Amino acid sequence: MRNLRKRENPDLQRSLFGEILDWMLAPLLFVWPISIAFTHYFANSVASFPYDQSLREHVTAISRQITFVEGRPQLALPGLAQVFLRSDEIDNVYFHLLDRNGRLIVGDSELPAPRNPAAWLKEEHSEVHFRDDEYRGQTLRVAYLYLFDADAQPASGVLIEVGETTEKRSQLANKIIASVILPQFVIIPLAVILVWFGLSQGLRPLTRLRDRIEARREADLSPIALRRVPEELRPLTEAFNAMLARMQQNVTAQRRFIADAAHQMRTPLTGLKTQAQLAMRETDPAELRHALGQILIGADRASRLVDQLLALARAEASGHSQQPLVAIDLDQLLREVVETWVVQALEKRIDLGYEAEDHVAILGNAFLLREMINNLLDNALRYTPTDGRVTARVIAQGDFALLEIEDSGPGISDEESLKVFDRFYRAEGTDGEGSGLGLAIVREIAELHQADASLRPKTRDAPEGSPPGCVARIVFPVYRRPPRILVPEPVQTGFA
Repeated sequence: MRNLRKRENPDLQRSLFGEILDWMLAPLLFVWPISIAFTHYFANSVASFPYDQSLREHVTAISRQITFVEGRPQLALPGLAQVFLRSDEIDNVYFHLLDRNGRLIVGDSELPAPRNPAAWLKEEHSEVHFRDDEYRGQTLRVAYLYLFDADAQPASGVLIEVGETTEKRSQLANKIIASVILPQFVIIPLAVILVWFGLSQGLRPLTRLRDRIEARREADLSPIALRRVPEELRPLTEAFNAMLARMQQNVTAQRRFIADAAHQMRTPLTGLKTQAQLAMRETDPAELRHALGQILIGADRASRLVDQLLALARAEASGHSQQPLVAIDLDQLLREVVETWVVQALEKRIDLGYEAEDHVAILGNAFLLREMINNLLDNALRYTPTDGRVTARVIAQGDFALLEIEDSGPGISDEESLKVFDRFYRAEGTDGEGSGLGLAIVREIAELHQADASLRPKTRDAPEGSPPGCVARIVFPVYRRPPRILVPEPVQTGFA
């Protein structure tokens, strides 16, 4: 039933305790039948040894009673000795003597002779050998010896065989097996209990760690202390702490976004409310139209602020989620974005230019890069006066690609160039139309692309009388495409 449930739901995972217990007991249950087989084999070997020794002694005793007279064997074994040889309370003992041709000399005629009489002539003489056979439906253990008369001409000999049934051997082997196997029926359940108890104690640190995690408050994202954490659980705990740190960053970013949005939206919404209240009091159509125009301007500013807040949230979320970056032609992307700002530049009578080198590739996210360039161009066009100049360019310098937006605006001081990338910071002397988020978005997206963002004044060697202006620069690492491996075509030799 458990396996059926597991097949129905392959994602269902059993407890770690059950898995370890199974992997510990399954080999034990597998080895137990093997140990029983080995015990049976060795018990039979041990039980056969003393009885084989007894058979050997019987054969040796008979061989001492045999003499050769003119090459013919003579057995001087009294009847009492034969009776003693056959006496056994459990097993039956048989013997006979055969000449070299396999003919019976004396003893039990029905006792089976060797199946290959010529083979025992080749075996070592004066050495007792053993074989297993059957006699009257009983299993026999047979000891045999070939006695050789070296003085006879031609040489002659006699085969002595003593056979015994194997009942005593079986009884002794069964006793040995029982003495070994029966205690295992007590030892194995005891071992299972001890393994269960040992696993329970060994998994207690895991239980304590679980209790510590369950006892934490829902909003508690602080790392778990590594004190009293076992070495095997330390990597898991460290990985869990790393996940908590990422969650803390996400939560902090969300809270900061909500706080920033609430703080920044309060001002334009208050202005919209004020302008709406003034419009409701106006009776002059011209003044009413002016108030409605102010409401429209305030709505545009609020919409722009919302767009920038959402862009900042997307940039932070992209950085935390580690979205994959792909190869992008920076020059082509810049040209496409600049084209969308031409109409707005013409309305302000600003000369918007584009300079770039061909095929400067970087690894990036096209959506976020467009947002970054839009913010740079918006910032440049916003602070460049009428009849000014804004130039966007891409420059390749070795292993780096430079994206620059140069304007002829009021410029910026070295001190302020270090602060303008902070959120909601606006340079002194500006008209206050900006939200202070554009360059913060630029920095977030640049960091996501392993790039460096800066805003600095124009070079000090500019012609005298030229507008001060400033240059926004993003330095990207260049992406080198792997070279293509060209496979040469086979040369046509003209031979078939």
